Amino acid sequence: MPSALPEGEPAPPDGRLPASSLAGLGSRPFGIYVHVPYCAVRCGYCDFNTYTATELGGGASQQAYAGTAAAELTLARGVLGALDLPVATVFFGGGTPTLLPPDDLGGLVRRIRDDFGLVEGAEVTTEANPDSVDAESLHRLREAGFTRVSFGMQSAVPHVLRTLDRTHDPDRVALAVGWARAAGFEGVSLDLIYGTPGESLTDWRTSIEAALACEPDHVSAYALVVEEGTRLAGQVRRGELAAPDDDALADRYLLADDLLGVSGMAWYEISNWARADHQQARHNEGYWLGHDWWGIGPGAHSHVGGTRWWNVKHPSAYSARLTAGSSPAYAREVLTAEQQRVERVLLGIRLREGHPLDDLTPIGRSAADQAVTDELLDRSAQANGRAALTLRGRLLADAVVRDLLD
Repeated sequence: MPSALPEGEPAPPDGRLPASSLAGLGSRPFGIYVHVPYCAVRCGYCDFNTYTATELGGGASQQAYAGTAAAELTLARGVLGALDLPVATVFFGGGTPTLLPPDDLGGLVRRIRDDFGLVEGAEVTTEANPDSVDAESLHRLREAGFTRVSFGMQSAVPHVLRTLDRTHDPDRVALAVGWARAAGFEGVSLDLIYGTPGESLTDWRTSIEAALACEPDHVSAYALVVEEGTRLAGQVRRGELAAPDDDALADRYLLADDLLGVSGMAWYEISNWARADHQQARHNEGYWLGHDWWGIGPGAHSHVGGTRWWNVKHPSAYSARLTAGSSPAYAREVLTAEQQRVERVLLGIRLREGHPLDDLTPIGRSAADQAVTDELLDRSAQANGRAALTLRGRLLADAVVRDLLD
């Protein structure tokens, strides 16, 4: 969850939602995101809402967090009413969720199951740093109902990890994947970052090949973004590190797509590849497709039926509101039909299947015709009524979307 909160209209103290947003509840898949805002070390590139253990105490401590998050689940169940609303996906992100004991994480999964129910075959994911788990903790997480784990590998090259302030031993990744396999996880994903200052194309190749050697079911590869206010941004501003170069980032993306494709992994979203369709990250697909989800935790964002809201950022403020019986929501916005359409285009175009052409304006459809001519959108997809990116289009996706929305 990003550390900076947007402005919006005040959120009701009891968390209630507009009747219009609740009207279609249950007709779309429903997910729950749980933000765990704790990290052992704050990485210099990270702009997420995270805190080290020494920064927090009292009701905001790691030890108290599971109980506080459970209180928001109770609030969510009350706001959403008695409608049968089984959860299709659960995702624990951070931060480093696995800094919490497996019993705490498992207890929250049980609470979700008890309060909402889980659909058959529900995807239940936790992020984890390779050095925050071992064979025993992964076994206990699997027993608690987790089906999928996503490891923050980022790189296999020591000097790149040092620049990113990542503290794990690169060799730990393969061990963690092996432990997850032995524990019976149905899906194992690895997260990679490319474009770190000082990373060569050879370094990036080494990282991809090391990831593939672990035989993951899923790989996410993200270009490094220098976020304002981070330590990395200060280093770049002072000239201590070079800013990522757009051409170099493109080269790294092309290399990743080539190597992952040769290994049998297909892209299904600009930054994500899976070995099979059932290994795609279903929780994230809910974001891209505009499904409903409730975000638990400080700074977490939620969306139900066109209403989007976000919680107070600091864990102490989050805990205090729930202890007082109030919603932790900081602000919200009720999206207009046009805003919802724009978001559908922005996110849908990132997917392999693309986005329906009939959701574009006449000007947008004309821009799509030109994008096909420019080999940015796929001609065969256009014939089937879809705007779907080519490989070249993926490299220029922001510009393509901008034209489609003009």
